[in-house]
Amino acid sequence: MRRNLMIVVLLAGVLFAGHLNVTSASKNGAKNLTQGSDVEEISQADIERSQIGFAISPVPVNGGAGRTRILIGLGSYLVNATGGCNDCHTNPPYAPGGDPFRGQPEQVNTANYLAGGMMFGPFTSRNITPNPDRGNLPAGLTLGEFIATMRTGVDTKNRHPQISPLLQVMPWPVYGKMSDRDLQAIYYYLSAIPHAERAPSSQTSEP
Repeated sequence: MRRNLMIVVLLAGVLFAGHLNVTSASKNGAKNLTQGSDVEEISQADIERSQIGFAISPVPVNGGAGRTRILIGLGSYLVNATGGCNDCHTNPPYAPGGDPFRGQPEQVNTANYLAGGMMFGPFTSRNITPNPDRGNLPAGLTLGEFIATMRTGVDTKNRHPQISPLLQVMPWPVYGKMSDRDLQAIYYYLSAIPHAERAPSSQTSEP
């Protein structure tokens, strides 16, 4: 009787240990699958930055749900809190009476937000809002073209061939070090904001 009881206990122990191993393996497998998926790319820190991004976007943000919505907010965070895109791509960057560099309460020039027109010698900052003449793509670029531009600096419009085929003012060597996911987030945000035009005083003959 005692021998049979010991056998039962041993079998139970083996089964329990096997259950632990299977459970552990399943968890590790699930973890590895998650790490290899797009879902794992979104961390709690990203979600918090995304929430900040929505709060600080100077213009309304349209569309997006789930992961895309989080990326749009993250894109706003990268554009408006770390990238300083407004300083070069909005002319003027701030509305009258809203220039923080003059000690005024900050108010971004939302009417011309990211519509370009800032002059840097022979160079003019581009309109990077959705282009209605090119499928509402930001700056008229597809996601692949946008990422390639950030990585290589090649000016797809080749506006200054006499100087260089590369963008000369846009800090693409810095942005090019970002991850594909971060560049995708920036692109999603630029796709979700309203189209804007340059202020009349900053219009140029460039398309």
